[in-house]
Amino acid sequence: MLNPQLNKHGELQHLLSIEGLPKSIVNHILDTASSFVGISDRDVKKVPLMRGKSVFNLFFENSTRTRTTFEIASKRLSADVINLNIQASSASKGESLLDTIDNLSAMHADMFVVRHAQSGAPYLIAKHLHDTKQSHVHVVNAGDGRHAHPTQGLLDMYTIRHYKKDFTNLTVAIVGDILHSRVARSDIHALTTLGVPEVRAIGPHTLLPGGLEQMGVRTFTNMEEGLKGVDVIIMLRLQNERMSGALLPSAQEYFKSYGLTPERLALAKPDAIVMHPGPMNRGVEIDSAVADGPQAVILPQVTFGIAVRMAVMSIVAGTQG
Repeated sequence: MLNPQLNKHGELQHLLSIEGLPKSIVNHILDTASSFVGISDRDVKKVPLMRGKSVFNLFFENSTRTRTTFEIASKRLSADVINLNIQASSASKGESLLDTIDNLSAMHADMFVVRHAQSGAPYLIAKHLHDTKQSHVHVVNAGDGRHAHPTQGLLDMYTIRHYKKDFTNLTVAIVGDILHSRVARSDIHALTTLGVPEVRAIGPHTLLPGGLEQMGVRTFTNMEEGLKGVDVIIMLRLQNERMSGALLPSAQEYFKSYGLTPERLALAKPDAIVMHPGPMNRGVEIDSAVADGPQAVILPQVTFGIAVRMAVMSIVAGTQG
């Protein structure tokens, strides 16, 4: 398996990460999502593309938006959706991840949507399905550890494309806890794949991982400097649940230096858009006046997320192993 996401014909059979995906596949997903956006406005919000398919949502970490939008996307594609309650499942009794997968595969699962605290868990599942001759079963990564959150990255790209049309003349700033953010990694890979000429990372030294420059990212520790003239601002929350040790003095101090206020937003281009993957912490990384203001596109991101996840699932489900 050279690229475990692609079959021998170069088609997408699992979505594990944006890293390594050809630009043509990323654009195909975004174009397919465009065709699904209007379904939400119909009286009957369904298409039959996955009728008879069984989708298992395996969320080993808490989630509201992602799990709900995957469930809605599955149902709009007419799939049968099974939400596994991990706390009440055999996994909580010590069953291994791969044993859980084998048992669910025996129930004729067609797709696993997986969120896991361990980086690489969806890759492990995809490799196991390949090794056990079950390549007709597909895996979609709904977030693994600090590693990747590809559908969030894709819906962010869809949102940027919707409002800005062309990626090749944009400056995009990602602000906040980049060290712990799988969304930041997915966004950076997607932005560079789609030809964005300047990607900036803004945050305190303690929350900027090494290696960003090698990914083609300009780093800033001064918020005001980093925001000058940008077209898109992607705000990230502080991932306190992933932090070990004191990386920041306090949430109030963080807001003073890195909170997106109307004054700081004014440093960006007048038509700049403000994005956030959620959940938002108002008064920590973003001021309510900005979050609820005319430049924020945070709720449209959530709406577009349904269409993007429909696109990913329908493309992956239509691919033979």
